[in-house]
Amino acid sequence: MSEYNDNEREDFFEDTSDIPEKKKEPKKPVLQPDDPRYWEEPEDEFEHLRPAPGSHWKFWVWIGVSAVALGVLWALYLRMFSPYIEDATQYGYVESMEKRGEVFKTFEGVLLPYKNLMDSTRVYEGDIVFSAADAKVAAKLKEMQYSNQPVRVSYKVYKWAMPWRGDSKMIITAVDSVNERHILPPDRRPEYLDHEKNEK
Repeated sequence: MSEYNDNEREDFFEDTSDIPEKKKEPKKPVLQPDDPRYWEEPEDEFEHLRPAPGSHWKFWVWIGVSAVALGVLWALYLRMFSPYIEDATQYGYVESMEKRGEVFKTFEGVLLPYKNLMDSTRVYEGDIVFSAADAKVAAKLKEMQYSNQPVRVSYKVYKWAMPWRGDSKMIITAVDSVNERHILPPDRRPEYLDHEKNEK
């Protein structure tokens, strides 16, 4: 015997036509500013925070355009202003140094790499074309060219050569004289350096 009384169960098929339906309240019309009743309603304090109807797509378009613009600016920054090689060092002789340009006056030069000059087993890889960072660095390079002394230069390399920096992607930031005996390891030093050392 069932512990539940059949009469107590809900009858899902019971006729409910005599039960009055709840009347749905009509939606309050959205008044526009050109309707006089619009100005009679009390102002909602949060109304100014709600986006205007149909403005969602404008928001996402603005976000998309901003993201693309930021991406382009970031790519240009990396190409134009951020060096991809920094604090690099090279040894050699300054072959030429000159001032160029019509609008932007820059200092351009050529460096003969010391290790390539002294390496008799490999083919010469070529000269290094560079631009100087400022007038003081250029003057020091010019002085080292006249004295025919080997130099140690610090430089940066950019993705693009820009007119205000110079014609080259390689920018010399610092220059100093160096002793030839300290540039190459003993097994690669030219014989005349060892003779000079023995004479002293």
